[in-house]
Amino acid sequence: QVQLVESGGGLVQTGGSLNLSCAASGMIFSPYAMGYYRQAPGKQRELVAVTRTGRDTYYAESVKGRFTISRDSSKNAVWLQMNSLKPEDTAVYVCNADSSTKRYWGQGTQVTVFS
Repeated sequence: QVQLVESGGGLVQTGGSLNLSCAASGMIFSPYAMGYYRQAPGKQRELVAVTRTGRDTYYAESVKGRFTISRDSSKNAVWLQMNSLKPEDTAVYVCNADSSTKRYWGQGTQVTVFS
């Protein structure tokens, strides 16, 4: 059974930092692109960042220069380092594993940024 277990969300002041972690189990990690999506109340889910190998990364324009995604296949884990957080970053952040044939989701972790 595939599981993506997230941690690291919380409440932080504007300008602060959080580091989200996603630990994968029950799957062969390396073939999957790993990423984070987020969904704010009343808004559609959006892709925040994704990486396939750790060297190739994609970031949403709104987080470029502030967020960094990384992965370690030896630990079956992916991290999202979020710096210079803004109130508009407030959302539920969800870990995603995506191959050409399968897709898995974590349970989500709440990130709240207050001014």
